[in-house]
Amino acid sequence: MANSPQARKRARQNDKRRAHNASLRSLVRTKIKQVIAAIDTGNSDEARAAYDSAVPVIDRMANRGIIKKNKAARHKSRLNARVKALAS
Repeated sequence: MANSPQARKRARQNDKRRAHNASLRSLVRTKIKQVIAAIDTGNSDEARAAYDSAVPVIDRMANRGIIKKNKAARHKSRLNARVKALAS
């Protein structure tokens, strides 16, 4: 338990940051799910549009440290492969 005023403030800041980071991680997952849903419909144009809107969000979260760079690259690579396979 935080006893000093400084430790209490740090605990408040940590709670606030954890909640904010959780919402950003949720946004990444939502964007990925939207791309997968678009792929499942079978419409390649819709899937490409969903992928194009997801990539900047994934990159932004990787730059902010919300997700690791390799995880971002892995998601983008796998989603792009699925979108390309749908188009062909």
